[in-house]
Amino acid sequence: MNLKKLHRTLLSTALILAGGFLAYNVNAQEKPKTEETKNENENKGYSETYRYLNLFGDVFERVRTQYVEEVEDKELIEYAVNGMLSSLDPHSSYLNEERYNEMKVETRGQFGGLGIEVTMENGLVKVVSPIDDTPAFRAGILAGDYIVKIDGEAVMGLTLSDAVKLMRGKVGTTIDLEIHRENMDAPISVTLTRDVINIKSVRHRVEGNAGYIRITQFSSNTEEGLRSAIDDVKKQLGDKLIGFVIDLRNNPGGLLDQAIAVSDAFLDTGEIVSTRGRHEDDTKRDNATPGDIANGLPLVVLINSGSASASEIVSGALQDHKRAILLGTKSFGKGSVQTVIPLPGYGAMRLTTARYYTPSGRSIQATGIEPDIFVEQAHVEAFKSSYNRIREEDLHGALDKNNAKNNDKNNEKTDEKPVKGPANDNQEPEEMQDYQLMRAFDLLSGLSLYKKPVDAKTGETAP
Repeated sequence: MNLKKLHRTLLSTALILAGGFLAYNVNAQEKPKTEETKNENENKGYSETYRYLNLFGDVFERVRTQYVEEVEDKELIEYAVNGMLSSLDPHSSYLNEERYNEMKVETRGQFGGLGIEVTMENGLVKVVSPIDDTPAFRAGILAGDYIVKIDGEAVMGLTLSDAVKLMRGKVGTTIDLEIHRENMDAPISVTLTRDVINIKSVRHRVEGNAGYIRITQFSSNTEEGLRSAIDDVKKQLGDKLIGFVIDLRNNPGGLLDQAIAVSDAFLDTGEIVSTRGRHEDDTKRDNATPGDIANGLPLVVLINSGSASASEIVSGALQDHKRAILLGTKSFGKGSVQTVIPLPGYGAMRLTTARYYTPSGRSIQATGIEPDIFVEQAHVEAFKSSYNRIREEDLHGALDKNNAKNNDKNNEKTDEKPVKGPANDNQEPEEMQDYQLMRAFDLLSGLSLYKKPVDAKTGETAP
C-alpha cells in the first residue's frame, strides 16, 4: 500500500467516524448542554487520534521506501505493534503465530530451550529464575544475573522477544552467553547446550518427620501434583508427620488459576487474591473453599528474589491468613496480570490488564512479599577453636559414668546426612547443604514441640 492509498484508507475511516459523530450530534440536539460539551471533547479526542495515525502512516511509508535495506511490510507492522506494547511495561508484548504456539506448549509443561525465566530491565535481559534440572540451572546461572551478550551479539537494543528468539534453537546445539553478576567485576562466559525442557512442576520427599514439597512453576498440572505429593508424604509418615515445607524459591510463576488452586488447597475460607483493573467493574476476587489438605499442620514457605508472580500470590495469601510462616528473602515483586488476547491469523498479544492484591489489600507490584523470618542463603562451616576446651571427663579423679555399657550403646553415633537442596548456588541437590531449608526444618521441629495434644477418642485438639 503506497502513501496515497494509506491516506485514502485513513481518510475513509475518518469520514466514517465523522459521520458517526454528526449523526450522534443531530440526535443529541435536544439533550442537556453538558452532554453536548462532552461530545465535543470526545470529537476533539478522536481528531487528535486521527492526526497521530497520519504520523504513523508517514513514518511507515518513509521507512519502507527510504530505509537502507528493504524490509517486508509484515515485519514493519509487527515491529510497530511490538514496540507499542513493550513500551508500556516489561511484560506486555506481541506474539507472532510461531511464538504464540510455543507459549501454549510451555504452559503444558514441555518446551525446548535453556531453562530460564527472563524479563527485560534497563535494556538488558534479566534472569528471574533458572528452572530446576535444566541447562541453565546446571551451568550455575542465578536469579538476578544480566545476560549482556548472546552468541557474541549485544543484547542492548533488542526487544525481549528478539532476545528469547536468539536463545531458542534446535535441541543439541550450543549457545554462548556473557553474564554480568552483581558484586563481580568481570563478566562470566558460559556455553550451554539447548535441550528439551520437561517441567515436572512438583517434587517431594520426606525429611525426618516432615514433608518437603518443591513447586518449580505453576503449570496446568501443578495442583494435581501437589495433592499427589501431600498424599504420598502422609502415607509414608502417618501420625509422625509434623508439617510441610513448601519451597517456592526461584519459582517464576505461571498460571493464575493454578496459584489460586494451590492456595485454596491449604485454606478453608477467605479471600485468596483480588485482581483490579482500570475500571471498577474489572475487579475480581477469588475466595477459598472448605478443606485443608494438610489438616491444619504447620506450613513453612520458602521464598527468595526469584519467587515471582503466581508464587507471590500463594505466599501472600498464606501469610495474610496466618496459615504459613514465610522464611527466606524478599520476593521478586511482579504483581501485574497479563491477559493473552488471541489475534486470529496474526498470533496474540500479551497485555497487562490488572494488578494483584493479597487478601489484606497489599499490592505485590514492585514491592514483593517480605518473609516473616529473614534468612539469607549461606554456606555453613564448623567453627574450629584455636585451643582444646577441657571437659568434665578430662578432670583428674572425675567420676566414672554409671551404666557405662548401656550409655555406650545409647551414645552410638550415626552418620548424619546433610539436608538436601535445592538452593541459590545451583549445586546439585544431593551434593550440598541448603542453609535456608535447614532453618525451615528447624522451625517446623520447634513448632511441633508446642503442638496441642490430640484426643485419641474424639480426634480433636485439647483446649
